[in-house]
Amino acid sequence: MRRGKASLPVAGRARQVAAGEPPGVGERPTSDPAHAGLSHPVAATLSRRDSGHGTLRIEPGAAFLRGFARSEVPLLIAEIARIAAAAPFRNMVTPGGFPMSVAMTNCGQFGWVTDRSGYRYLSTDLDGKPWPAMPTRFRNLAARAAAAAGFGGFAPDSCLINRYVAGARMSLHQDKDEADFAAPIVSVSLGLPATFLWGGAKRNDRPRRLRLESGDVVAWGGPARLNFHGVEPVASGDEACRYNLTFRKAK
Repeated sequence: MRRGKASLPVAGRARQVAAGEPPGVGERPTSDPAHAGLSHPVAATLSRRDSGHGTLRIEPGAAFLRGFARSEVPLLIAEIARIAAAAPFRNMVTPGGFPMSVAMTNCGQFGWVTDRSGYRYLSTDLDGKPWPAMPTRFRNLAARAAAAAGFGGFAPDSCLINRYVAGARMSLHQDKDEADFAAPIVSVSLGLPATFLWGGAKRNDRPRRLRLESGDVVAWGGPARLNFHGVEPVASGDEACRYNLTFRKAK
């Protein structure tokens, strides 16, 4: 579906800012002082670190799987390198013409893209080349994480790979370009830590802040499938960047 900027509904504009348009284009940035210093009991619980793993419920339909992929991090990053060799990362452009701070590539049957024509899934990259196949390790991890969060039988056909360098961010948005919303979303964090913003069903719901470290997973679906979410600007650290694997059922 082609959607020009002028015709975007409110949710579409939210996705537009999530993709990197400057603050003030129809949305409040996540760094709005009104959101500064937010605290929430669940967020405080989820920011505690220990040596173990665990599944913590954020709310009905959403789970934080602490350390779920920690043992696989080096192998997952090696798979990303192989994917990027075939489908290089690029800073795509939003329908409004603004470059994204987050670089992206995809693997699987379909890949999520954005350009002046709109947000959509394609079976090829923007140069017309098929996306690399989704590695078995990726597919198995997504299925296991979804099952641990209460969503059995998840079979993603798309994995969006985001690369965050220091300062890159993702404003609050919904994942709603999929054909339907029956399947969950599985999000895997690798590399630099980040603060994940977990909002509500409405764009102006106050978000919770979840501290994510390498190997942490967040999965959501059902009543939480269309919750707004985002990532605060990533700080520099010992790793070169942060990667995020987002598994979806696009078609």
